[in-house]
Amino acid sequence: MFFQSLFGTYIEYRKVFCELKLSERQKKIVEIVKAKQPLSGEKISELLDISRATLRPDLSFLTLVGILKATPKVGYTYSGSDLESVFFFDTFRKKVADIMTSPVLVTSDSYIQDAIITLFMYDADVIYVIDEEKLLLGIMSRKDLLRASLNSNIASTPVAVCMTRMPHIKTCHQNMNILEAAVLLQDYAIDSLPIVEEKNERQILGSVTKSALLDYIIQQARSTEVNREEE
Repeated sequence: MFFQSLFGTYIEYRKVFCELKLSERQKKIVEIVKAKQPLSGEKISELLDISRATLRPDLSFLTLVGILKATPKVGYTYSGSDLESVFFFDTFRKKVADIMTSPVLVTSDSYIQDAIITLFMYDADVIYVIDEEKLLLGIMSRKDLLRASLNSNIASTPVAVCMTRMPHIKTCHQNMNILEAAVLLQDYAIDSLPIVEEKNERQILGSVTKSALLDYIIQQARSTEVNREEE
């Protein structure tokens, strides 16, 4: 539910501000207003040495997205609400390569008991099964291993019995952003995505999990709040 709510909020932001990126002039306007607020449009024009007509579209945009607030007979003030916009855009544009972790691996000749021990040794959400060439063969979640432990002799049953095999594994690439990865996790109700080479879907490079994404988002949100308090 948390992810659904968070991504829903992001989508609403994205509809309006899909390509939100301030120009150099807009950044200067924000800096000036923050330092000298409140300021009239005329005063901002003087400080930047540009005409009111040239300045008007920038002020309209900055007001629309909530970075500046326009008050009659007072002027423009810095509202600070751009922090939320920056949080959503900077956070969800982050590449999965920046937050991926090393995958926890077992070989295809391992037994379920070995996989369970490895899972808990590394406190992992999933385990990836590789062949002798270290290429991805399958994936096992905690739930998969729990079910297998209840219905088989785990000391002598190979992991192949309970793993999900390629090509039925959802994967992502290093250059995908975390929103794209999160959408895959949400849409397919899975807990983890192997990060693979684009030219070889079986060459595993790392892993990104739902819990890792949540940790990163919370960390960024806290950082954004700290920045707000310091301003």
